[in-house]
Amino acid sequence: MEKARQRKEFSERKKEKAAAKREARATNKRARATEAAGGAKAPPAKVAKTLDNMREADETTVQADDVEVLADEEDDEFATYFRNEKKPKIMITTRPMPSKKLFPFIAELMGLLGSRAFYYPRKRFNLKDICKWASKHKFTHLMVLGENKGRKKGHCDGMIISHLPEGPTFHFKVSSVELGTNLRHAGNMKNNTGTPELLLNNFTTRLGHRVGRFLGSLFPHEPFFKGRRVVTFHNQRDFIFIRHHRYIFNLPGDVVQRNRVVEDAETRLQEIGPRFCLKLKWIQVGTFDSLHGEYEWIHKRKIVASGAQWKRFVL
Repeated sequence: MEKARQRKEFSERKKEKAAAKREARATNKRARATEAAGGAKAPPAKVAKTLDNMREADETTVQADDVEVLADEEDDEFATYFRNEKKPKIMITTRPMPSKKLFPFIAELMGLLGSRAFYYPRKRFNLKDICKWASKHKFTHLMVLGENKGRKKGHCDGMIISHLPEGPTFHFKVSSVELGTNLRHAGNMKNNTGTPELLLNNFTTRLGHRVGRFLGSLFPHEPFFKGRRVVTFHNQRDFIFIRHHRYIFNLPGDVVQRNRVVEDAETRLQEIGPRFCLKLKWIQVGTFDSLHGEYEWIHKRKIVASGAQWKRFVL
């Protein structure tokens, strides 16, 4: 009987709240109609609260004219790449004994990184020995891909990228992987191997600048190049979304999708893939060392009862 009474009270409260919301909507609608007719001024529309507009200000946010930050970036580990004095050369490998389902992602990732990315089987070598071998053979980055072991076996779930020969090393969690072969209207990657245009969006803090410059060091920075590819790293709430597109140029008279005839010359973007998301887990000084490595930054989730942890972003 007690449970039945509680269910009844809950149902009544729910109905009352729904009726109050309907009345409030009707009141606002009448007020706006009155204002449109020249009557009293309607109340201002409420701004929806989102994680983006509720973000707490970070004391390390970088301003565009910050001389100190610009000076630091002129002399960091990645400055030679951005000055086009050094070209990246990337070695890609996996965890020991990867499943065959991981290789389509590797193939598309190599297409995204371009012709200076090379895959080598991991076999049974440890990462320290691989770092030494890669440094000896003039590789600038070592990328190690992890893999789910459970129900989603074959899906990449982690990525360790080490800058050679002296570091740093970044570890990212990988999620939301979509191959280009599964994307609707995706373009063909075979003829899209040139230097891409690189977009680094919304990296606003000191740590965000460091992560953005590290990801940017994976690509050549030629001031003048011919190419149609665009690679985007977009940071939103500390999740880094990676997208890979190419420019499509349509001339007057061309027939495009749905048999539409182009009247004026137009340009659009076509996604190539893959698409995936990165979440920074830690940064280690030097190359990979799980036993004695010194950590520059580690992601620590703070449990706050008020939910304030969702308003604090580090990138």
